[in-house]
Amino acid sequence: MTVGKRRKGLTVASALLGGVLVLTACSGGGDDASASDGGNDSSQSKVDEAAAKKTSEAQIKITPKDGSDNASINNSAAVTVSKGTLTDVTMTTVDGTEVSGEISADKLSWKPSAQLERSTTYKVTAEAKDADGRVAHENASFTTVSPSNSFIGTFTPDDGTTVGVGMPVSINFDKAITNKADVQKGITVSTTSGQEVVCHWFNANRMDCRPDKYWQENSTVTLKLALDGVEGADGVYGVQQKTVTFKIGRNQVTYVDAKTKQMKVTQDGKTVRTIPISAGAPDNKTYEGQMVISEKFKETRMNGATVGFTDDDGKGEYDIKDVPHAMRLSTSGTFVHGNYWGAKSIFGSVNTSHGCVGLSDTKGANDPNTPGAWFYNNSIVGDVVVVQNTGDKTIAPDNGLNGWNMSWDQWKAGSAA
Repeated sequence: MTVGKRRKGLTVASALLGGVLVLTACSGGGDDASASDGGNDSSQSKVDEAAAKKTSEAQIKITPKDGSDNASINNSAAVTVSKGTLTDVTMTTVDGTEVSGEISADKLSWKPSAQLERSTTYKVTAEAKDADGRVAHENASFTTVSPSNSFIGTFTPDDGTTVGVGMPVSINFDKAITNKADVQKGITVSTTSGQEVVCHWFNANRMDCRPDKYWQENSTVTLKLALDGVEGADGVYGVQQKTVTFKIGRNQVTYVDAKTKQMKVTQDGKTVRTIPISAGAPDNKTYEGQMVISEKFKETRMNGATVGFTDDDGKGEYDIKDVPHAMRLSTSGTFVHGNYWGAKSIFGSVNTSHGCVGLSDTKGANDPNTPGAWFYNNSIVGDVVVVQNTGDKTIAPDNGLNGWNMSWDQWKAGSAA
């Protein structure tokens, strides 16, 4: 606001308060003043004209606007200028911590160098000059969206990884999503193989994406999250804007036959090794179906109490603190793993486990010549293990990364697009 404009609002006023005549500040002294300067309008126009000559033409715009309290942590913070160039921009948190940023090469814009924090108030001070060197200033303060009013999706696989042909894109949201269609529109999954990819909602918090058949080996998959500002539920907005790429490795599918007690490992459709196994005992049968390796551990602890196998005293029926070469197949605790405590004679001849698939191994997981070590070293996250002839039910599609147990029609029916 120019000085002239401020004066226009401060007209002569008087009030008789307790017998005292009160004049507004900056008054011209009444009618005599108006007469002496040739009229108020003429005087005011001269003031405005003089102020205009001194005021910079540079127009600075700060976004989000001053006072915003639900700003994005990604793209909302920016400073631009017209009819001038930026000379300095400073952005700090309320406690004075400076946020790094950079003015563009043409000096017409500025943005922070990194993603902002949620639930944080930021102050922006900007300065610019016009063609005549006259300086303009602008200030603003805003607060970013809070965790309670925003959602994020934790996804797998990670950027830059190489995974097996069965690895779906799986996204778990930290808030229940009710506007599934809008959120799904903000997520795209594509592959260099040209396969059609469809996403399926298992519930309000989880969405997986996959093609009809396993991914084509040696292809590249790209996941794009464009969720910044997308309303996932009433008053709850996305904050992510990210692109992730991962590669599909060789085509390895392993077939476990609980009846023959043999495991056949295939690559590109050809059998590369057959390994004797011990699957779930008759009282604790192994799930059937197509399962995807989701985690690998050279050694891990397995306690029966964590998956419901307890004695009368409430303690686990087993508690093995150094299970070698363990690869997870389900969230509920199904693994393919090495077994050093069982007699060598059980592998290939009898099913003895609590539901896992056991391979002969040694204590310490340091012998590379055991079947357990070989399978571990030749498997990657995303490889498929197909379990057959156990006599148990097919594993639930959302128990792990096991959506392949749904038909393509069933899978597509769970899309919100």
